Amino acid sequence: MKDRAGRRRARRFAIGTAVVVALAGMNGPWLYRFGTEKYHQYKINQPEYKAANGKWEIVEFPEEYRQNTIHAALLRTGKVLLVAGSGNNQDNFDDKKFDTRIWDPVKGTIKKVPTPADLFCTGHTQLANGNLLIAGGTKRYEKLKGDVTKAGGLMIVHNENPDQPITLPAGTKFTGKENGKTFVSKDPVLVPRAKKVFDPQTGAFVRNDPGLGRIYVEAQRSGAKYETGTQDNYRVQGLSGTDARNTYGIAQKLALDKKDFQGIRDAFEFDPVAEKYIKVDPMHEARWYPTLTTLSDGKILSVSGLDDIGQLVPGKNEVYDPETKEWTYTDKVRQFPTYPALFLMQNGKIFYSGANAGYGPDDVGRDPGIWDVETNKFTKVPGLSDANMLETANTVLLPPAQDEKYMVIGGGGVGESKLSSEKTRIIDLKADDPRFVDGPAMEKGTRYPQASVLPDDSVLVSGGSEDYRGRGDSNILQARMYHPGTNDFERVADPLVGRNYHSGSILLPDGRLMFFGSNSLYADKANTKPGKFEQRIEIYTPPYLYRDSRPDLSGGPKTIARGESATFTSRAASTVKKVRLIRPSASTHVTDVDQRSVALDFKADGDKLTVTVPGDKNLVQSGWYMMFVTDGEGTPSKAQWVRVP
Repeated sequence: MKDRAGRRRARRFAIGTAVVVALAGMNGPWLYRFGTEKYHQYKINQPEYKAANGKWEIVEFPEEYRQNTIHAALLRTGKVLLVAGSGNNQDNFDDKKFDTRIWDPVKGTIKKVPTPADLFCTGHTQLANGNLLIAGGTKRYEKLKGDVTKAGGLMIVHNENPDQPITLPAGTKFTGKENGKTFVSKDPVLVPRAKKVFDPQTGAFVRNDPGLGRIYVEAQRSGAKYETGTQDNYRVQGLSGTDARNTYGIAQKLALDKKDFQGIRDAFEFDPVAEKYIKVDPMHEARWYPTLTTLSDGKILSVSGLDDIGQLVPGKNEVYDPETKEWTYTDKVRQFPTYPALFLMQNGKIFYSGANAGYGPDDVGRDPGIWDVETNKFTKVPGLSDANMLETANTVLLPPAQDEKYMVIGGGGVGESKLSSEKTRIIDLKADDPRFVDGPAMEKGTRYPQASVLPDDSVLVSGGSEDYRGRGDSNILQARMYHPGTNDFERVADPLVGRNYHSGSILLPDGRLMFFGSNSLYADKANTKPGKFEQRIEIYTPPYLYRDSRPDLSGGPKTIARGESATFTSRAASTVKKVRLIRPSASTHVTDVDQRSVALDFKADGDKLTVTVPGDKNLVQSGWYMMFVTDGEGTPSKAQWVRVP
């Protein structure tokens, strides 16, 4: 591997030098007129250059089909689901203009799909039946300090009645006992009944622990004089008798501070054949920026997010059952920052890399470790460098997945920090004492790097920015191939489009990569010109697709059970060196926990190739996969879709 990488580097240098010498040998003025940019275009389009470095191309949809793509997922039909929701656009949100597109990268067609809710900053994951589960999204956009006209915040409603819950409708008024100020609820709230507490020794009644409900309230009128500075108890207007005695509110400061985004509880399955959203039971908690991860039993864990009043969900995680379409809480709570990078391990536990994409205190849920969801035990793993710069880092399960090695790439400080890390960190979870060690470094500190697993076991690391959301025109137009076998980076062709916040990447069935999105705050180094959302799709064709031929793959069953074998046809069967099952991606906010490449054992006999799927359900989760075969030169076939039941 290392020798091949060295040969490629030498070949790239030789190609560039030869072209320069040839042009310079003509005459200086011609070379000057040719221009730097034209020369660059000439060079990157040379067959030898593409064979060593690959090539980037821009796909620009007709104007009526463009959108601010925030989320993308590869469907089992080979098409790509592109989800914008309101697309980080307040006007779209106010007008209830929510967008989804389906793009066919083979035919080049694109189709609009009705979008039932604002799925901006939702969570998603692939299901065993080939549908995509989508949960959460946006209830309200943030309001920055200065834009907030009415004081508001969190009201905790208490119900001390042990016999029955109480529901307060939207518009309920709360009046402070000390400050005398009145605040109005924006939504209805169900407050559960109080819990009776008994002495475990004597059985005697001790007290009632009140049921608690959380609701966002605003002042009746605008202005700073309606703010409060301290905690107060609040009388609930409109109640009488027992309800009035047992129900009250408590709020801390209610002010004109910034109000964060608020999440929704809505959940859907997207059917890739019918190409439509199917509503399922909502989550118990509203979530904005959640992570969805498949568990050992095939159920889906939903973690973190901002809730319906704009606060971090307080560690109340829940599980979706694809059979019943219902959600249930986990027994115990554990809090993470939003969009945490959570992966199913081969022992059935969850690995948390420490990487995340957004909101939460800097001292809660930031440590990487191994989480047993059933017992709630969390074991920290040591050795992580730049541990204070894991926000906006990427985490990838390195191929093949059997090795259970992860790489954490780049990242930055919490919030709008200017800190960014050039580090990569690698951990072997099969080691006796797992700990992070540094991998090869990048040239620049990098937030929002994309990492895409390829069929030849390499990983393309591309894009990102040095500063928060590309401030200071800091997008990084670089790409490099990581080779797990030699633990080194190899520079390849540079992307044409900068990608930072709200960007992602997807491996396509033909072995190419697609890149979407980017949401810079500013478009200039001085940070004075507002940025524009990047709507163009970019395709990277890796060097392996510029070789003379590629292996074919056909026939075989559409379904292969774990532990079972199946036979396919390939004229190149005798040259095949690797067979990989790659789970289709669902990508957003540098978070793609679905991505994994599983090595298959195989035997060749003439033009027949018999492959065997591993029996571990935690390694090979139920669902649809792309199956690639790769020859001795590292050239992959086009994928065959197979289902593992």
